Amino acid sequence: MSFLIPRAPTRRRVLRGAFGGTAVAMALPFLDCFLNENGSALAATGAPIPTRFGTWYWGMGHTPGHAVVEKRQTSQGIEFLSETQALKPHAQHMTYFGNFNMPLDGRSNYTHFSGWVANRTGSAPSRANEIPGTTLDLLIADVIGNNTRFKTIDVSAAGITRENYSARGTNSRAAAEVSPVALYARLFGPEFVDPNKADFKPDPAIMLQKSVLSAYTEESKAFMKNIGAADKARLDEYYTSVRQIENQLALQLQKPEENKACLVPPKPSEPPADRLASVREMSNVIDNHKVLSKLLAMAVACDQTRVFNMVFTDNFANVRRNGETYTHHLLTHEEAIDAKLGYQPLAFWFGQQAMNGFAEYISLLSSIKEGDGTLLDHSLIFATSETNYARVHTIDGIPVYLAGKAGGKIKTGMHVIGNGDPITRVGFTVMRAMGVSLDKWGTNSLQTSKAITEILA
Repeated sequence: MSFLIPRAPTRRRVLRGAFGGTAVAMALPFLDCFLNENGSALAATGAPIPTRFGTWYWGMGHTPGHAVVEKRQTSQGIEFLSETQALKPHAQHMTYFGNFNMPLDGRSNYTHFSGWVANRTGSAPSRANEIPGTTLDLLIADVIGNNTRFKTIDVSAAGITRENYSARGTNSRAAAEVSPVALYARLFGPEFVDPNKADFKPDPAIMLQKSVLSAYTEESKAFMKNIGAADKARLDEYYTSVRQIENQLALQLQKPEENKACLVPPKPSEPPADRLASVREMSNVIDNHKVLSKLLAMAVACDQTRVFNMVFTDNFANVRRNGETYTHHLLTHEEAIDAKLGYQPLAFWFGQQAMNGFAEYISLLSSIKEGDGTLLDHSLIFATSETNYARVHTIDGIPVYLAGKAGGKIKTGMHVIGNGDPITRVGFTVMRAMGVSLDKWGTNSLQTSKAITEILA
């Protein structure tokens, strides 16, 4: 007697149907039936659910004394104040870092720039607009992002493509996608490859592109011998980008792996003309952030990328209330402090909106179920700004949050006190948790080799 043992469905399983007389297929995200009995690995391959890394950025920092209750020592529990009240329901998924400093070793504080650069590269810029190293998201992407369709995805709700905080150096700063329609087309448009098609054939156009890029890469070796050190550095940044494109093209020439399946979300509609004309009004930034976040979350859940960057508002906070002329940035300098409240009420409002947006972002990621947890559980979000108190451009004590458990590698629900240590300890710890092999990180007084062991699981 023989028995038929049902096989677990794999991530290549697809929903099939017809639309307008044409056969259609819809790929699926991670479902329980694709996982082992513990819900922690893919049933077909035994591979664990991947760990993802994201950054979330907002401009102008916090209002001192109105964001998070200060502590003297590291402990469980984050006490959120009026500016950050929206984060309170998510405290168990987060860690907050306070009293970490950013020594510049005599370099100038290039306002609204030095803070994010030093925090993300481990090195303070020595001149305006210099990015002296690779940002931590790309160092992590070099480890975990090579086998997905997109090594990274960069998105901004603020409508300014150039204001993105991911770079290999001064001359290779990534541009952010600002349009939900354009982001949808990039993620789920004609170049999206259905991993479940039995008749998969490489696109000849992609084959040609990869061939041309390879030819240029070979030719560059001879060219590099005859140029100066500065040009070599610039070209090295450029060729790194070219190699990244080659890797992406190479993936499209192969039949996608099981983890390329994706449940395609509805296509967003084109915004009306008046909204496009006022994209930097806060109400539009909020709406844009909601739509972009949903598209980005689905791309991550479907493993199109494992490294992603979201900008809520840019480092100069070029956003305003509807119908008003003063931007958030100008208000931090021009608005008078209310004697009763103890802060600038209009500027404070913008800070609240940013934290509302961050809370919604965390809520969205935690709503997507994956096996024995959620997308947030299998991710680590590094959220920060470029300044502490924008009114006086302070960079010591820049607020930094982590959200998510990085697949069980990070403890949450803690308020960590730095006691004046360099803020690079946070980035160093994050990279170590994400599998980046390094003994130290940063330069001069920002250099550190000390992980924050209290948050490592």
